[in-house]
Amino acid sequence: MTELTNETRQALIDLGNEARRRAYVPYSNYRVGAALRGKSGKIYTGVNVENAAYPVTMCAERVALFKAVSEGECEFDAISVVTDNGGSPCGSCRQVLAEFGLDIIVLIADGEGNLVEKTTVHALLPGAFGPEHLV
Repeated sequence: MTELTNETRQALIDLGNEARRRAYVPYSNYRVGAALRGKSGKIYTGVNVENAAYPVTMCAERVALFKAVSEGECEFDAISVVTDNGGSPCGSCRQVLAEFGLDIIVLIADGEGNLVEKTTVHALLPGAFGPEHLV
């Protein structure tokens, strides 16, 4: 697992918290922001975007990841996920992150910018389904 400096860790949390303000959440009012760092050092942010047809709502983590991939980055070392209460990524986000690396550091923080948990995608999704299962 890549180690993060305290400054890098806090910068990712702060960027996720800042992004969270732009979330589109007219139904739940549950704002989520994410900041994903590519191995290039570039950081991609994302917010949750709700829809009246609930199943098509998109999570902040996937928005950040899809934004990064659409810009050509496919290797990542860390992501922050920031909510008011320090909520953890959903199962879909865990699986999508696993596609790009089980060793990605996941920083879960609250709306005050406090780190609630530091973990990895692997710890959040043991037994992840991967390309090796497609036989």
